[in-house]
Amino acid sequence: MSMETKWWKQRKNPRDLDAQVQEASALLKEKQVVAFPTETVYGLGADATEEEAVQRIFEAKGRPADNPLIVHVADEDQVSQLVSEISPVARKLMDEFWPGPLTIVLKSNGTAAENVTAGLSTLGIRMPDHPLALSLLRKTGKPLAAPSANRSGRPSPTTADHVYQDLDGKIAGILDGGPTGVGVESTVVDCTTEIPIILRPGGVTKEDLEKILPQVMMDPALADEKQKPKSPGMKYTHYAPESPLWLVDGNDDFFSDQLEQLKEDGNRVGVIASDELAEKLNHHPLIRCGSRFQLDQVAEKLYGALREFKKSDVDLILCETFSETGVGAAIMNRLNKAAVKRIQTY
Repeated sequence: MSMETKWWKQRKNPRDLDAQVQEASALLKEKQVVAFPTETVYGLGADATEEEAVQRIFEAKGRPADNPLIVHVADEDQVSQLVSEISPVARKLMDEFWPGPLTIVLKSNGTAAENVTAGLSTLGIRMPDHPLALSLLRKTGKPLAAPSANRSGRPSPTTADHVYQDLDGKIAGILDGGPTGVGVESTVVDCTTEIPIILRPGGVTKEDLEKILPQVMMDPALADEKQKPKSPGMKYTHYAPESPLWLVDGNDDFFSDQLEQLKEDGNRVGVIASDELAEKLNHHPLIRCGSRFQLDQVAEKLYGALREFKKSDVDLILCETFSETGVGAAIMNRLNKAAVKRIQTY
């Protein structure tokens, strides 16, 4: 079923902006879904306490029903309304990293709609660090379930145009806040266990968490597709571009050799490369995604790069691999889920 999707373009006048937020909020109160910017990617929001509203998220995205949703809140009072208790560790993380790209998993008290939790007893919650997102949350007065505002399996959207490409005619509106900053989704940390567990790497790194927690673990289930997901991004193909993505794990000369061989075999190859690799390649089409020594640049540009190549232009996409330190863990988590093949030296 198609509907008109309203796109509220960016405005400099605060009065116009307030009117846009008011209009978007009114639609959310009518159980519609609205895309809005966060500091990570654009989210697709609906009232987290209304099952009918949340169901519209799943329908718009084509998202599997056993994939839980993250709930966005404006303040800690809204957290208290959704969970049975806030542990001291969770409180510490909120104080340190909120608002920001950290989702905290706590025990749900049943206030959130059942389709938000996908039948789990836990709930992932975060406070976004974006003025438009917070303004919308406050104006609506309800927590908003909000996965990334893209068709399921596609690269996440970092601009309003990306949202429009995927969801025009499927959602009520898009609140345009310009390009997002972090670029990859929030880190998800389970605080219902004795030792906090990272269920999904993201904008807050393991190293960041280790500065304030005595111990934190990476979930072994990150690599196990058979496990029921406790967090978005733990199951199913995610972030996939239109053409097959191949990762090349080796030095720059190895990458160049693989590229030349594929071209000799008659393939039209698109390349996603760091600035350092791009300088060594004489190839078109090529998209730079920042310096390999500044992974925050790569994170910010990654999804835009994955969306750039169309099936009509290339047969496959080659992308280099990156260090898994810091936000590199999140970058490689997304690339591994997007890729269909990995070429590496032995």
